[in-house]
Amino acid sequence: MEIRANRVTALIGPSGCGKSTLLQTLNRMNETVQHSRVQGEILIDSENIFRMDLTAVRRRVGMVFQKSKPFHKSIFANVAFGLRIDGCRNRAALRDAVELALRQAALWDEVKDKLHQSAFDLSGGQIQRQCIARCLAVNPEVLLLDEPCSDLDPIATAKIEELIFTLKERRTVVLVTHNMHQAQRVADYTGFFLPGRLIEFDTTQVIFKNPANKETQDYVYMPFQVPFNAAV
Repeated sequence: MEIRANRVTALIGPSGCGKSTLLQTLNRMNETVQHSRVQGEILIDSENIFRMDLTAVRRRVGMVFQKSKPFHKSIFANVAFGLRIDGCRNRAALRDAVELALRQAALWDEVKDKLHQSAFDLSGGQIQRQCIARCLAVNPEVLLLDEPCSDLDPIATAKIEELIFTLKERRTVVLVTHNMHQAQRVADYTGFFLPGRLIEFDTTQVIFKNPANKETQDYVYMPFQVPFNAAV
């Protein structure tokens, strides 16, 4: 599976098929699982990430989890956390980087007057965008999103999807989603998985309109799914 730069790639399939597990290998989160092992290769710019320094991998490949996990700190401190861990102590540089990350996450205008309030004062959708900003602050090349809208209402979901369109101008985005309509709306490419297997990978239009594999057809054309570009 080739994940194209500056595009959104969606990973779809039933629960338990390995989508999130695969996503976690892309920045070596799998190594936090006891007794895990690795076969094969994951290449970024032709370099195997399993032979790279772990910190270097995670600088280049950031991850935002399904459950929003703000730290018990201010909004500013949440977004600046990775920068401080990386050794940045210059206050002006921190301020500029935090503002840039919040702007990239489409959150600056909503929080600029309350940066030193608790991150838990934000709404669910704002917290998720703040978690995205925290990831963006260290300027990763690749952004991994694991079900970023699963707990959000339709308005907050629309904001996250709009944000994803903006992010791919500068970054490569890999998205795990159970929402077929979301995959159709935001993804350029889609991979369909069944337990432990990549069944089909192609442009999103092909996957949802003319899949080559019967297993893919059976999944995307389930009665509760709406075919690609169908009128609603």
